[in-house]
Amino acid sequence: MRPFTRALLAFVVLSVLTGLAYPFAITFLARLLFPEKAVGSLVLAGGKVVGSSLIGQNFTTPQYFHSRPSASDYDATNSGGTNFGPSNAKFVEEVAKRIARIRQEDGLSPAAPVPADLVLASASGLDPDISLEGALLQSERVAKARGLSRQRVSALVLASADRLYGPGSREIVNVLDLNLSLDALEKR
Repeated sequence: MRPFTRALLAFVVLSVLTGLAYPFAITFLARLLFPEKAVGSLVLAGGKVVGSSLIGQNFTTPQYFHSRPSASDYDATNSGGTNFGPSNAKFVEEVAKRIARIRQEDGLSPAAPVPADLVLASASGLDPDISLEGALLQSERVAKARGLSRQRVSALVLASADRLYGPGSREIVNVLDLNLSLDALEKR
């Protein structure tokens, strides 16, 4: 066998192994061992896909908890941040507008602190979670819009919280899951 033919045969065999066999085997194992995660952690409501627990969505109405701001309008095909630094005038102006909007929507005093994750967009623009503090801050607005008690909504927020471990350990809430829990609560 000539060297060129051997090289071509090696190329074809390795291409089939690494380009087809290996990816199919890994996909099969992933779907077998981690079925929910292997298909994108899709969230179903009423038998329909309503989103992914890994990608944020833009909730703007008062009866829903609002997600972290997104520079990419929550578009998973266009993930990214604004790349504006804290000394950029446009960045400062945008954050000030977000703080004012949150204070108005949630009935906060002008001096009330606002959690950073409610006014600062993430680097990906797709964060599905907000801090527990950010969710609790919004609970009064959501409760009022839905005609529920703040205690009931806050209890649902606390029940939905997950802890992130490691440096800067904190509790987070998945906004889509929380909003779906609210919808399910009203249907009972």
